[in-house]
Amino acid sequence: MAQVFDRTSNALARASLVLTGLIVIAVGVALDQLQRSPWVTRQGQRADQPIPFSHKHHVEGLGLQCQYCHTSVEKSSYAGIPPTKTCINCHAQIWTNAALLEPVRESWATGQSIQWIKVHDLPDFVYFNHEIHVNKGIGCASCHGRVDEMPLMYEENSLQMEWCLNCHRNPAVNLRPTSEIYNMALAGPSSDKPVWCASTGKAGATAQSVACTTKDPSGSGNPEIAMLQGQSGSQSGTRLEPHPLSGEGQTVSDASPSVGLLPTSYRKFTSQDDLGRYLTAQYHIRTANELASCETCHR
Repeated sequence: MAQVFDRTSNALARASLVLTGLIVIAVGVALDQLQRSPWVTRQGQRADQPIPFSHKHHVEGLGLQCQYCHTSVEKSSYAGIPPTKTCINCHAQIWTNAALLEPVRESWATGQSIQWIKVHDLPDFVYFNHEIHVNKGIGCASCHGRVDEMPLMYEENSLQMEWCLNCHRNPAVNLRPTSEIYNMALAGPSSDKPVWCASTGKAGATAQSVACTTKDPSGSGNPEIAMLQGQSGSQSGTRLEPHPLSGEGQTVSDASPSVGLLPTSYRKFTSQDDLGRYLTAQYHIRTANELASCETCHR
C-alpha cells in the first residue's frame, strides 16, 4: 500500500509543532507585558480633571503640606479628598474671579461636591490602609512619587500586587523616620548626610518608639537633642514637617523620648539599607510571610 504522506511531511510536522510552541510563548510574553503596561496600569496618564489642580504650584511653590488637604492620611484608611471649603479658605481672597476656578465657586454656591477623578484607584476587592503605612515609616513619595514636581497628578507606580509584594518582601529600602514622611526630597542617609536614631523607650508596636535626627547628637548646643532630652515622657504635639522640596525644617520625631535618653544611645546610619533594617525591627514591620492571611489586603 502506497504511503499517503511524503517523507518530507515529517519535517513539516515537527516544524509546525515548534512554530506553534513559539507562537504560544510569544503570546504569553506579550500578554504578560501588556498587563504591566500603562494601557492597563495607567502609569503616567494624567486624568482630565474638572480643575487642572497643580500639586507643583501648591506644594513646591507655596509650601503647603500634604495634611492640609489630605487631613485623614494619618488616622484613616483613606487619605481623603479635600472639600470645597479647603479651596475656598484661600481662593475667597486670591484669584477670586479666575475662570479656571469657576467649578470651585459653583461647588461652594450649590453645595455640590467637585467630581474629581481618582488617580490612584485600586480594585474594589483590595483593602489598603493609609494610616498604618504612614505611621510605620512609608513616605508619600515612596508610593506617589515626587508629587511636588507634578503640575498635573499622575500615577507614578503600577500599584499592582507584584509592586506591593516587592515592598513587603524588603520594606527596608522604603522605610524612613516618621518625621520625614512628608519630605518629598528625602534621598536617604549617606556618608555625607548621616542620620542618627535612638529608641525612645515608648512601649507598643508603633513608629513612635524611635526618635531620629539629622544633627550629630554628640555635638554641643544641638537644639534638637536638647529638646529631646528635656522631655519627660509627655506627648510633644505636632510640629511643622520639613519643607517638601528643600528638606529644611524640624526633623525630630513627634515621639516623646523616655527620661534619660542620652546622645550616646544614638546609632549613626550612613546607608538606607542599614537604617531600613533598624527601623524594620523598631517599627515591628511584618514580613510578607508573617501576614496572617490573604484577607489582610483582600476583602
